Amino acid sequence: MTATWQMGAREALPLLSGYLPAALSFGLVANQAGFSPFEATALSLLIYAGASQFLFVGMIAGGAPLWLTVVMTLLINARHAIYAISLAPWVTQSRRWPWLMHGLTDQVFALAHYRLPLLDEKERTSWFFGTAIVAWLGWAGGTLLGSLIGEQLIEQWPLLASAMAFALSALFLVLLAPRVTSARWSSALLISAFAALILALNHITNIAVPMAAALGALCFYLLTESAARS
Repeated sequence: MTATWQMGAREALPLLSGYLPAALSFGLVANQAGFSPFEATALSLLIYAGASQFLFVGMIAGGAPLWLTVVMTLLINARHAIYAISLAPWVTQSRRWPWLMHGLTDQVFALAHYRLPLLDEKERTSWFFGTAIVAWLGWAGGTLLGSLIGEQLIEQWPLLASAMAFALSALFLVLLAPRVTSARWSSALLISAFAALILALNHITNIAVPMAAALGALCFYLLTESAARS
């Protein structure tokens, strides 16, 4: 079991190359919004939801009602229900899994979706724990650093501000890039990107992301593999 835990931890290390810039950016944003380093780090430890944390901090700083902030945060995280369905066949009937699911992020899901089917049933919880704990602590540690020294880093390297602003988007692009392996996937991704761009240019930003995602998914399921190859 120890070897499996260590394997999970090692395989999570590449995720930190995307987590740390995004976490630094969140820590800086939270600090600028009036959150203390302790509060910002607590958000990353307890909520641990990436994009939802940026939304949460922005809405709280903007004076939005708490109920609306909570609803919007839950709405963004609704994708985790799909993740759960996808991983369900590989999750054993262990009491540990409900607690481990706190560590299920987009990147951990992508890694787990590939790795869990290849592992023995008894090794899956140990591997997932090793992966999840490294990613979780990396995100929280990056948040703490961003809230403590983020402004000093930007003062010393102004270009870093632009890089940090793009960090969260880059994190999701890393997940998409390996999927561009067929005409079917490429078409779905292009339709999603094009739809989001058109909606954003027409100032329909509130529904741009869900509409673009829905159109991309529709394109994927309408294009059969045989049609995509022809």
